[in-house]
Amino acid sequence: MGKIITMGEIMLRLSTPGQSRFVQTDTFDINYGGGEANVAVSCAHYGHEAYFVSKLPKHEIGQAAVNALRRYGVHTDFIARGGQRVGIYYLETGASMRPSKVIYDRAGSSIAEACPDDFDFDAIMEGADWFHWSGITPAISDASAECLRQACIAAKKHGVTVSCDLNFRKKLWTSEKAQSIMKPLMQYVDVCIGNEEDSELCLGFKPDADVEGGSTEAEGYKGIFKGMMDTFGFKYVISTLRESISATHNGWKAMIYDGKEFYVSKRYDIDPIIDRVGGGDSFSGGIIHGLLTMKTQGEALEFAVAASALKHTIPGDFNMVSAEEVAALAGGSANGRVQR
Repeated sequence: MGKIITMGEIMLRLSTPGQSRFVQTDTFDINYGGGEANVAVSCAHYGHEAYFVSKLPKHEIGQAAVNALRRYGVHTDFIARGGQRVGIYYLETGASMRPSKVIYDRAGSSIAEACPDDFDFDAIMEGADWFHWSGITPAISDASAECLRQACIAAKKHGVTVSCDLNFRKKLWTSEKAQSIMKPLMQYVDVCIGNEEDSELCLGFKPDADVEGGSTEAEGYKGIFKGMMDTFGFKYVISTLRESISATHNGWKAMIYDGKEFYVSKRYDIDPIIDRVGGGDSFSGGIIHGLLTMKTQGEALEFAVAASALKHTIPGDFNMVSAEEVAALAGGSANGRVQR
């Protein structure tokens, strides 16, 4: 097991009950979550020493977010305290042909206003095995992007493996702004994770594949995987492949390239989806665990895809599964029979 650091924003999630719409509900369900926080929870569930780095207010809502992480074994020693607010996002869960919707209310959150002096990145990275971040973190604000850059510098100084989930969010920035920030940060990244849209909008690499039409064969990705590796020096390039049949029915698989071999995972038919928010983060947590503990990239990828498939069945941002449960699904136990 390893010492894993993740850095980003944890938010208060307010979701409509069931599949009700924003305009018809008079109550919200409360959860906490956010890209890198979700990854930290997954890694803690797998037995790793997981730390989440962020900044949160000192008031009770900030403390509630900290407590949500502690509840699942995530270390919060490196969360700076200060600022005025916790970011919020509202979630309306879709069904059938009606898509889910997210509304952000996160401007001026504590992490958006953080500065590098809020963190001792040398102490944070000391003895760490892995540092994970996503494209959401530098998109929050220029200040947050600078904090992340300093964290990456410290990670490389301490010999830490760095992974990035590209995670483009059009409600946070444009493709032009994303590329101006993300491309320079790629010099620090060893493991690049994304999907076909993320790769194009964040790095300018577009695969020859029609994912919307169900064309997700490996051949369409080989060229851009090689190009990304040649351009940025990644050790692994990984892409998730989602077929959106409806809001509650998706096909799900992934592929990985290590500079020598391509490996494509088995495909999962996920129907019905209970909650797809955090699905990509659960994949990242799974691939980190797999690459740290398993012998081959194929084994690591199968674990990550199975972990993410399970997350789609669980309400909330966090993936509440053990490594044993993921391994059972990856090994073919997918009938959902009661375990007695």
